[in-house]
Amino acid sequence: MPSALRRKEIVAALRNGTVPRRGVEVLATGLERHQGALDEELERAALGHGVFKAVRGDYGTGKTFFARWVEHRALARGFAVSEVQISETETPLHKMGTVYRRAMESLRTAEWEEGAFRALVGRWFFALEEEALATPGLDPTDARAVATAAEDLLEQRLSRVSASQPSFAAALRGCHRARVEGDHATAEGLLAWLMGQPNVGAEVKRRAGIKGEVDHFAAGAFLRGLLALLAQTGRKGLVLVLDEAETIQRMRGDVRERSLNALRQLLDEVDGGSYPGLYVLVTGTPAFFEGPQGIRRLPPLEQRLHEDFSGDPRFDNPRAAQVRLLPFDRARLLEVGRRVRDLYPAKDPARLAATVDDAVLGALADTVTGALGGKVGVAPRIFLKKLVGSLLDRVDMFADFDPRTDAKLTVSPAELSADEAAAAGVVRDASALAAVDDLDVGDGDA
Repeated sequence: MPSALRRKEIVAALRNGTVPRRGVEVLATGLERHQGALDEELERAALGHGVFKAVRGDYGTGKTFFARWVEHRALARGFAVSEVQISETETPLHKMGTVYRRAMESLRTAEWEEGAFRALVGRWFFALEEEALATPGLDPTDARAVATAAEDLLEQRLSRVSASQPSFAAALRGCHRARVEGDHATAEGLLAWLMGQPNVGAEVKRRAGIKGEVDHFAAGAFLRGLLALLAQTGRKGLVLVLDEAETIQRMRGDVRERSLNALRQLLDEVDGGSYPGLYVLVTGTPAFFEGPQGIRRLPPLEQRLHEDFSGDPRFDNPRAAQVRLLPFDRARLLEVGRRVRDLYPAKDPARLAATVDDAVLGALADTVTGALGGKVGVAPRIFLKKLVGSLLDRVDMFADFDPRTDAKLTVSPAELSADEAAAAGVVRDASALAAVDDLDVGDGDA
């Protein structure tokens, strides 16, 4: 069972209708079939290979949840992880410089939930200085000599990256020198530049002998620099999640073509060994992988990711380049409901379990599913949001609250995302409202 703090974080995310950033492993259901292949692929990445994985699923199948489950398993194995939401305006895939910046902003390790890149650089500098101090004949009291020796070691560590992108090594060298000299503003500015942040002052960059920004063409080399840094600080590699790739379909024609080509180029470079230790996980809807505005527009990409899903889902190959997530059924919905009920940080857990029993969970599932046209696969997010906010919270706060008689549940189209409404066939009109006066628990078990 997670800690009380973690349980509160999980429940708070579900209450808001979002996927928890941490703790998803306690809610995972139906993912066992992928576990063995995933662990094999992470092991390959840890050995210095590149891995590219595509995950497809309709809305409600849990693509983001699956990605965060992968992140959890990767963190436990010593990887760093980063998650980038692909979007038409904020993070278009054809602008790899922007994708790189978002990846650096969300970089996490088991030790650091935030500020991981700065912490890793600090640890790396410390390790280089410790190694430099062990150099025969070096005077440990000579700060300048120690700093120079550490810079030499830094250059050796990044020699391969320096050949293609010397600015990465130059910025790290300048950052280290600024720290030694106590110039923290310059050091922070150079770290921001390494993370792809725009608007770093020209004077800061001039002190390190660099110029320009981390653009689309430099992003690949900087990503290799990050992988080298991760390896030098004891990380097994990096899991990079590119979530919601289906947004590419909605982009302007020329932008869509460039985005698909960027994805194809990334796949080729990963397979070609350009990014040792990188595991790229791309999520998208079936329409992205099969529709006319998705990867089919770029035959080389379609050929690389094609997988035949016409057979029995029980025999899907979890080792394939593209795997599919199956929609929730009622049994899975109830199972995740039980897990949320059991981890809910209630004042009186026994009363909560007795009041929100399996019959109540079943009635809630049927109510939500019925409001969504009977489509269970679209229901998980709304089901969990209603479970926490409309039932568990009220049972916990009010001693006389009984879901069987006091729950007035409604599912408004306004609560649905555009994609959920489309998948459920619901018109997002404020006048449309599905409601029940109370939960129809019935006489039998759920």
